[in-house]
Amino acid sequence: MTDFTEQDLSGSTFRRVDLSGSTFEQAHLRGAVLHDVDLSGARVRATYLDGVRMTGVEVPDLEIHGEIRRLVVNGVDVTAYVEAELDRRTPERALMRPTTVDGFREAFSVLDRLWAATVERARSLPEDALHQRVDGEWSFVETLRHLGFAHACWVGGVVRADPSPWHPLDLPWDEAPTVEGVPWDRDVRPSLDEVLAVRAERRSVVADVLADLDDAGLARPVSSATPFMADAEGLDVAQCLRVVLNEEWEHRLYAERDLALLA
Repeated sequence: MTDFTEQDLSGSTFRRVDLSGSTFEQAHLRGAVLHDVDLSGARVRATYLDGVRMTGVEVPDLEIHGEIRRLVVNGVDVTAYVEAELDRRTPERALMRPTTVDGFREAFSVLDRLWAATVERARSLPEDALHQRVDGEWSFVETLRHLGFAHACWVGGVVRADPSPWHPLDLPWDEAPTVEGVPWDRDVRPSLDEVLAVRAERRSVVADVLADLDDAGLARPVSSATPFMADAEGLDVAQCLRVVLNEEWEHRLYAERDLALLA
């Protein structure tokens, strides 16, 4: 096995080589050309694929989960079809795109109801199972910890401009930069109730923000008071709240998927 850590291999040619089982982490493959390549069983995670073009490919079995803005299959843009089907399967999903304060209140209320059922499902499992990862994804407890981070980052750090909105149990995304003062304890194993207590505090912050907000306030320009998203421009209150809604919605689906397997 060869280790190519911290090396510049740009412009290299790999012809008739076997890279099966190789790991590419924080690797730049911009402009790479893949021709007559076998990617069977490949796992691609947290990867940016803007402008990728695949022609003459054979796709017997392919799954894509992520934020998709444009996806063309054999000349047909299927993005709208996929979005419509997801809304049809779960009508509450359409409520996660609110444009008014009342709409945001309704969306968070819907999430409260859906998450309550998911938490009850989690409580039916042994405590150890809630710390167990499925297929390399976060455990149930880690998922809740990450949502705590999302609330702190976007609501506390941006909407409320709090320079230190963190809780010791907050968990940034895996590829996040390490920042002094921001908690990132991967080994701690808090109980479900401990994490839910933090979650309740974060939910009350959202409720306070919405209680003092009118529709005009949704367009108020904001910027991050923390190192995260500090370089983001053109943010407003509505955008930040929608990020949290999306995080809550998607991660509950992931949690439900993994709880079903753990059960």
